[in-house]
Amino acid sequence: MKIKNWNLYEIIWIVIFSMVAIVLTIVWKDTLFGFSVFMTGVLCVILAAKGNIWTYFFGMYNTFGYAYLAFNNGLFGEMGLNLLFFTPMNIVGFIMWRNRMSGSIVQMRGLRSKDKILTAIICVLGSIALGIGLSLIKGQNTPYIDAITDILSIVATFLMVWRYKEQWLLYIVLNIFTIVMWSIRTVNGSPDGAMMIVMWSAYLVNAFYGYYNWNKGAIQSKETISI
Repeated sequence: MKIKNWNLYEIIWIVIFSMVAIVLTIVWKDTLFGFSVFMTGVLCVILAAKGNIWTYFFGMYNTFGYAYLAFNNGLFGEMGLNLLFFTPMNIVGFIMWRNRMSGSIVQMRGLRSKDKILTAIICVLGSIALGIGLSLIKGQNTPYIDAITDILSIVATFLMVWRYKEQWLLYIVLNIFTIVMWSIRTVNGSPDGAMMIVMWSAYLVNAFYGYYNWNKGAIQSKETISI
């Protein structure tokens, strides 16, 4: 991971959010663990936006850290998603990307129209089904919002390991719902909520950049293939 390969926007972005994280950690007397989850998450998503395979190294630590925070806040869908899905997918993604690299950047592509429609249907039906299931779990908070973020995360992750630019459109929606979810937890007294809101807000900004960068990369590769 070479800093010289980063553009000015990326450097400014990570410096600003790093400073915000440091200030909030001091002001809110947050733990170094919470800070580490924030920073590995920021590094993970900006490296993903660049198409850099190092995203999976930082993503593995962030997966375990975020699962622990989700468990402490009664977000069992988020916890299960990170432990049972993101952990193995970090390994799968690394292997699949490694075989499709152009220099230090992965080859990018886009979905066909029919596959975009199929993706949307899967997201809607999956969110409804999981929401019903989570609502039956005692102690579960905001089951349908949790379900939406879980399903979008799963589908977006598959699109990511398969190198489709549309992952970023799902991440934009996912990040908005996750900010809402943690806002509710903050109002209800969660000590981790404020830091998580800032972290997911950073992810949201990055998702717009990710789509811009991957759309450009997909056009350059001229690779549009059906799933």
